[in-house]
Amino acid sequence: MKILDRYLLKTFLITFTTVFVILFFIFILQTIWLFIAELAGKDLDTPMILKFLLFSMPRIVPLVLPLSILLASIMTFGNLAENYEFAAMKSSGISLQRALVPLTIFITVLSIVAFLFANNVIPYAEYKFINFRKNIAQVKPALAITEGQFSDVGVYNIKVNKKSGENGNILTGVTIHKKSMIGDGSKIVIKANNGELISNEQSSILKLVLNNGNYYEDIIPKKFEDREKLPFAKSSFKKYTINIDLSQLNKVEMDEEQVSNTNTMLNVNELTYTLDSLHKSLDKEVVSFAENINNQTGITALHNPVKIATDTVKKLKPMPNDILSLFNNEEKATILKVASSNVVSTGYNIDASKVNLETKQKTINSHYLALYDKFVIAFACFLMFFIGAPLGAIIRKGGLGLPIVFAVFIFITFHFINTFGKRISQEDGLTPFLGAWMSSFVLTPVAVFLTYRATNDIGLINMDVVTAPIQKIIKKLFQKQI
Repeated sequence: MKILDRYLLKTFLITFTTVFVILFFIFILQTIWLFIAELAGKDLDTPMILKFLLFSMPRIVPLVLPLSILLASIMTFGNLAENYEFAAMKSSGISLQRALVPLTIFITVLSIVAFLFANNVIPYAEYKFINFRKNIAQVKPALAITEGQFSDVGVYNIKVNKKSGENGNILTGVTIHKKSMIGDGSKIVIKANNGELISNEQSSILKLVLNNGNYYEDIIPKKFEDREKLPFAKSSFKKYTINIDLSQLNKVEMDEEQVSNTNTMLNVNELTYTLDSLHKSLDKEVVSFAENINNQTGITALHNPVKIATDTVKKLKPMPNDILSLFNNEEKATILKVASSNVVSTGYNIDASKVNLETKQKTINSHYLALYDKFVIAFACFLMFFIGAPLGAIIRKGGLGLPIVFAVFIFITFHFINTFGKRISQEDGLTPFLGAWMSSFVLTPVAVFLTYRATNDIGLINMDVVTAPIQKIIKKLFQKQI
């Protein structure tokens, strides 16, 4: 390796490492800020908190790595141009393309490492992170209830509007759904203005004391025809106590792993296998739905007509245009009622199946997005380098001033387009491939444009294109006045 290559690589690595550490620390602080309400004041020991943060760190890398490469590239090449080191290299016959060779090799290796990291480390860390959060919530019952959403605690689904108190045990705006033992949904709903969680380390019973609320219960009549009346019972209370048995809930090892079915926890091979299974399941359900609809409409009977003797056909009278004219008014009413009921039933069936199929398609899309993301992060390393390096050479500014402005603007654009594309493709508005790669498709021409202008010593904006027509107009106006 030549002295110049070592110098450029050393300069870039020092800048890249510094920027990466600083940005990683900032994003870690953001993670702590997001989960501080769940962790603070819950009597969690230091090793548990450190393990929690350790499992959450790898998910930050796809955000930090491209931004670090972009900012380090702008700063490194901006410093070289600002200090006239590029001018010295060019005077010695070394072009920008030649100067980019060692760093391009480094970025190639870094992109491969980024892909391997996204394919192996991030799914494993996500797997550990989600299971660890679940286990914390089980070991610490106060954590099992989250504000603003239903939380699964034993046989109850509990939602609270606000938690307060030293250990988050004072609850405001409590809604509880008790699960049915026969698996047919929730038949009991309890609503209370406020409540309190009371637990004892010596006991496996979590006591939930509710104040000023109502108790609702759906009653299932013994007679089937009475079920259409939808009877229910309602009672009010000033104080109501629920005892939740945590003996099974708390039999949890902090390293035990149960959740293992989210797309972010899978590598490329697992995602490919899962997608194949999901496609087969979707195709099977579509075929089954089509067959059921055909059977309900009687279309299948048309493909297998009953064979009737020729003599019998000759004896048959031609059917009238209005088939209902063959029946009396009472029979017509019955036929129309049955037909209307069948149409409504089929419509409900179609709507329900449509929602189910759309949900399955969204699940498939999310798995495709998780698959493509592993390749997008590798390409993003290349993309950000070939945007940052020529941009730094053009603006000729190093340090932490103008480079940060450009880097933040470009990265926000990249991240916004990436998020926008994923959201649309998640809702099946775009194919997952276009959604995942949209940001790369948009910014790749920018990288090509900047690289072309930097290698040909052209500024970022050619002001002559703007000023030349203005100068001609002014010159003509001045000549007319003379």
